[in-house]
Amino acid sequence: MFYFLSFLLKNHFDIPGIGLFQYITFRSAAAAITALIICFYFGPKIINKLRKNQLGEQAKRELATVGNHSLKAGTPTMGGFIVLLAVLLPTILWANVSNMFVILILLTTIWLGIVGFIDDYLKVVKKFPNGLIGRYKIVGQVSIGLIVGATIYFFPELFSSSFDKYNTLTTIPFSKNINFDFGLLYIPMVIFVMTATSNAVNLTDGLDGLAIGTVGISVFALALIAYISGNATFAKYLNIMYLPGSGEITIFAASIIGAATPPPSFNSYPAQVFMGDTGSLALGGALGGMCILLKKEFLLPIVGGIFFAETLSVIIQVSYFKYTKKKYGEGRRLFKIAPLHHHFEKCGIHESKIVTRFYIIAVMLAIITMATFKVR
Repeated sequence: MFYFLSFLLKNHFDIPGIGLFQYITFRSAAAAITALIICFYFGPKIINKLRKNQLGEQAKRELATVGNHSLKAGTPTMGGFIVLLAVLLPTILWANVSNMFVILILLTTIWLGIVGFIDDYLKVVKKFPNGLIGRYKIVGQVSIGLIVGATIYFFPELFSSSFDKYNTLTTIPFSKNINFDFGLLYIPMVIFVMTATSNAVNLTDGLDGLAIGTVGISVFALALIAYISGNATFAKYLNIMYLPGSGEITIFAASIIGAATPPPSFNSYPAQVFMGDTGSLALGGALGGMCILLKKEFLLPIVGGIFFAETLSVIIQVSYFKYTKKKYGEGRRLFKIAPLHHHFEKCGIHESKIVTRFYIIAVMLAIITMATFKVR
């Protein structure tokens, strides 16, 4: 909104410094600050509303003996509303909302936020133990993947006049001048990435501040990539795909960074509110969506290495249990409990230490992600 307003004021009024509103760097900083303000102002109000309506987390039977999870029952959930408000509103205020990159990433976030809300609503309000049935959740994730994939595949001209050269390509990490073309498999790939990433972040959302903090760190790296990819000079210097218009994603990413900062997120230990699926599915979809739009899908296992490891631990645990049950008649486990963060909790490590160590690993992975543009 302010982006278009700056053009209007510049054309009709000679206001000093109004051109500043057209710079991505300024608008990104403004979006991050706006997200912080929204969290500080609306966060306590939303938490009090949730607490007043007794929309609290139910105790999970499988975690009764893990850490202090039994004490967390009753903590307000659906805190994803705070995150969504702090991400969507600054983006709408500061980004070029006519930009197709921005439109798709906003649509993805809102769409999966709604899917997550339905799941939370059924669990918390309607008291359905499992919330939204798994296959219906998958339908929601596949649907948005189909919309994003089809838009990029069939309508590349909506992004820029040169986007059709790159619409089905992706960058191969640590390689120079070599891109992979998905061709006819592009749309199925987008659906897979969107579904896998949103579920991976959802799985990681099991300790106070773990999911939102690691998403914030990953998105910081993607914010830099978005800015570079949308800048012809930097893209040429680093010899990466120049994607005109993709720099606007930086503003969306900055909003997530502002919303994910521990103090105003209200989700760090000890959590005042849980994000619930409303926040985790939306943030997971946003992470995957940014990688898709920036043509960095193969970077996801690196920049989102925490989520990759968490998901892999669940897959390994379930697969090994089924294999040993079939072979020995009794299921065995490689981990004490999955996902991975609960395994470390079961080993006696306090959750705040686990979260901090995961943050450190996430920072290292973000640095490695940026290094892939020079180490080639």
